[in-house]
Amino acid sequence: MPKNIPFFKPLKFNYLCCMLVCFFLWNCSEKDTYDENCNFLLNVGVNINLNLNLSQYNQLTFPSNPVYVPNEGNGGLIVNNTGTGYVAFDAADPNHTFSNCSVLNIMGIEGVCGCDETHKYSLFTGQPLQNPSLQCSLKPYRVERNGNVLYISN
Repeated sequence: MPKNIPFFKPLKFNYLCCMLVCFFLWNCSEKDTYDENCNFLLNVGVNINLNLNLSQYNQLTFPSNPVYVPNEGNGGLIVNNTGTGYVAFDAADPNHTFSNCSVLNIMGIEGVCGCDETHKYSLFTGQPLQNPSLQCSLKPYRVERNGNVLYISN
């Protein structure tokens, strides 16, 4: 039995080293390249509370009724009740130079760029729809609900 002990110690050390190397390699992703290509939007501080009892935000109590909130983020915010929670995205098209026309229009559950109608995004996930050339998703913000108030921040 003592003959096996020296065999297991190097095995455990080699296993630990292998796991550590895999961990570092796994954390090095293509996200850095992705972020370099998504440079049309500024990192603007967002910290806003939406009271769902107010008439302009009341439709957020029902799923699939996105609301545009102006004067926040780059191009305003689009907030949506997904049925399982709330999401908030910057309303500016992340694949287009920011201008007045690059603010998304809400068309049902899609956000459509006013400059280029092929730039469409899901207002559930923020992912681009039907256009494989779009590299960037909508810029998300953190949403927390406390009673009838949504706290949106980054």
